[in-house]
Amino acid sequence: KLQLGENHPSTARSLNNLASLYNDQGKYLEAEPLYIQALEIAERVLGSDHPHTVLYRRNLENLRTQQQQKSDPRSTKDNSLLGRLKKRFFG
Repeated sequence: KLQLGENHPSTARSLNNLASLYNDQGKYLEAEPLYIQALEIAERVLGSDHPHTVLYRRNLENLRTQQQQKSDPRSTKDNSLLGRLKKRFFG
Protein backbone atom coordinates (compact mmCIF):
# COMPACT_ATOMS: atom_id res chain seq x y z
CA LYS A 1 0.00 0.00 0.00
CA LEU A 2 2.83 2.37 0.82
CA GLN A 3 4.65 1.88 -2.49
CA LEU A 4 1.78 1.59 -4.95
CA GLY A 5 -1.10 3.23 -3.15
CA GLU A 6 -4.52 2.11 -2.06
CA ASN A 7 -5.98 2.01 -5.58
CA HIS A 8 -3.56 -0.16 -7.49
CA PRO A 9 -4.26 -3.62 -8.93
CA SER A 10 -1.05 -4.99 -7.41
CA THR A 11 -2.21 -3.85 -3.98
CA ALA A 12 -5.43 -5.81 -4.48
CA ARG A 13 -3.46 -8.85 -5.64
CA SER A 14 -1.14 -8.68 -2.62
CA LEU A 15 -4.08 -8.42 -0.24
CA ASN A 16 -5.78 -11.37 -1.94
CA ASN A 17 -2.59 -13.44 -1.75
CA LEU A 18 -2.12 -12.69 1.94
CA ALA A 19 -5.76 -13.52 2.58
CA SER A 20 -5.29 -16.83 0.75
CA LEU A 21 -2.31 -17.64 2.95
CA TYR A 22 -4.35 -16.93 6.08
CA ASN A 23 -7.22 -18.96 4.68
CA ASP A 24 -4.93 -21.93 4.02
CA GLN A 25 -3.71 -21.68 7.62
CA GLY A 26 -7.28 -21.69 8.93
CA LYS A 27 -7.04 -18.04 10.05
CA TYR A 28 -10.43 -17.13 8.63
CA LEU A 29 -10.98 -14.03 10.76
CA GLU A 30 -7.72 -12.55 9.49
CA ALA A 31 -8.42 -13.56 5.89
CA GLU A 32 -11.91 -12.15 5.47
CA PRO A 33 -11.14 -8.40 5.79
CA LEU A 34 -8.21 -8.78 3.40
CA TYR A 35 -10.39 -10.51 0.80
CA ILE A 36 -12.94 -7.71 1.21
CA GLN A 37 -10.30 -5.01 0.75
CA ALA A 38 -8.89 -6.75 -2.32
CA LEU A 39 -12.36 -7.07 -3.82
CA GLU A 40 -13.24 -3.43 -3.12
CA ILE A 41 -10.03 -2.20 -4.76
CA ALA A 42 -10.44 -4.50 -7.76
CA GLU A 43 -14.05 -3.44 -8.31
CA ARG A 44 -13.05 0.22 -8.13
CA VAL A 45 -9.93 -0.03 -10.31
CA LEU A 46 -10.57 -2.97 -12.64
CA GLY A 47 -14.35 -3.16 -12.76
CA SER A 48 -16.73 -5.83 -11.52
CA ASP A 49 -16.33 -8.14 -14.54
CA HIS A 50 -12.53 -8.23 -14.67
CA PRO A 51 -11.12 -11.76 -14.19
CA HIS A 52 -9.14 -10.73 -11.10
CA THR A 53 -12.22 -9.14 -9.54
CA VAL A 54 -14.21 -12.29 -10.24
CA LEU A 55 -11.45 -14.40 -8.66
CA TYR A 56 -11.31 -12.23 -5.52
CA ARG A 57 -15.10 -12.39 -5.19
CA ARG A 58 -15.01 -16.18 -5.55
CA ASN A 59 -12.27 -16.44 -2.93
CA LEU A 60 -14.36 -14.42 -0.47
CA GLU A 61 -17.43 -16.55 -1.20
CA ASN A 62 -15.42 -19.75 -0.69
CA LEU A 63 -14.11 -18.47 2.64
CA ARG A 64 -17.61 -17.66 3.82
CA THR A 65 -18.81 -21.10 2.73
CA GLN A 66 -15.98 -22.70 4.72
CA GLN A 67 -16.89 -20.63 7.78
CA GLN A 68 -20.53 -21.70 7.53
CA GLN A 69 -19.58 -25.36 7.21
CA LYS A 70 -17.31 -25.19 10.23
CA SER A 71 -19.96 -23.46 12.34
CA ASP A 72 -22.77 -25.83 11.29
CA PRO A 73 -22.71 -28.88 13.58
CA ARG A 74 -24.75 -30.86 11.05
CA SER A 75 -22.03 -30.48 8.44
CA THR A 76 -19.42 -31.95 10.80
CA LYS A 77 -21.77 -34.77 11.75
CA ASP A 78 -22.61 -35.48 8.12
CA ASN A 79 -18.94 -35.44 7.14
CA SER A 80 -17.96 -37.83 9.92
CA LEU A 81 -20.83 -40.16 9.04
CA LEU A 82 -19.83 -40.05 5.39
CA GLY A 83 -16.24 -40.82 6.36
CA ARG A 84 -17.30 -43.81 8.44
CA LEU A 85 -19.49 -45.15 5.63
CA LYS A 86 -16.71 -44.78 3.07
CA LYS A 87 -14.28 -46.55 5.36
CA ARG A 88 -16.77 -49.33 6.07
CA PHE A 89 -17.66 -49.98 2.44
CA PHE A 90 -14.45 -49.08 0.64
CA GLY A 91 -11.78 -49.83 3.20
